[in-house]
Amino acid sequence: MGNVTPMLREATPEVEALELELLLEALLQRYGYDFRGHERAALRRKLRAVMRQRGLRTLSQLQDRVLHEPGAASSALRALHVPPATLFDDIDEARQLRQLVGASLRGAALPRIWLADCAGAEQAWTLAIILADEGLLEQTEIHATVASDELLAEAQDATITQEQLANYQAGYARSGGQGELSRYFAASGKRLAPTVALRSHITWAQYNLVTDASFNEFNLIVCRRALPDFGPVLRQRVLNLFHGSLAPFGILGLDRAIDAADALAPHYAAMPQPGWCRRIA
Repeated sequence: MGNVTPMLREATPEVEALELELLLEALLQRYGYDFRGHERAALRRKLRAVMRQRGLRTLSQLQDRVLHEPGAASSALRALHVPPATLFDDIDEARQLRQLVGASLRGAALPRIWLADCAGAEQAWTLAIILADEGLLEQTEIHATVASDELLAEAQDATITQEQLANYQAGYARSGGQGELSRYFAASGKRLAPTVALRSHITWAQYNLVTDASFNEFNLIVCRRALPDFGPVLRQRVLNLFHGSLAPFGILGLDRAIDAADALAPHYAAMPQPGWCRRIA
């Protein structure tokens, strides 16, 4: 009888769990990115999407590609990081920021905002535009941090098309913006980029929430898009990091309220906007 090729089967849950841990270790050892503290369900969902795109059946197959093909590694890391935002894509958050920026920034000598694990250039532009609308941009520094050098380069070089800008106008108006969004953009070749007046108040940096220490004191810290994927140990580590980086009476924007049983809870008072709180001690 000739050789018979065995039928490929999906990995059992137990094997897939082991494959996932090995893949996370490979990403850490090979590329220096540590996702071991993330929720496993979120990791599996994101990685399965990469597998479907590449016609792979198991995480072991994906690990092999990640270790040997830069393109596969880039795809996997991009999937695991915060998905990119578009201008005014979260209307509720934009409205909340309009209500909160004055309370957090007015009265500060040199107001600083930290967009931690920022969802790309357009999330930072959204915040800068809101500050400009509220008359607060001129005296405010926005520090936007991302998890990789690749994401950093993309954010610093980002542009949009005229068509995209026209489509963003409706979201801007729904968030409370007045007038034309186009006044905040200028031509960059055949595309559009924020004006120098807007961009000059955004400082970009690569920063790892898993390992890096506090680097400044801020009046407002926003990290609403990355936190849902963090497991309990990593989440607590990040909350402690934010607490050590937040000025007295500063405002913290999270995906959900700090748990009442958390040791940090007595230091914060909930704001009317869900997920936002003010440091009181």
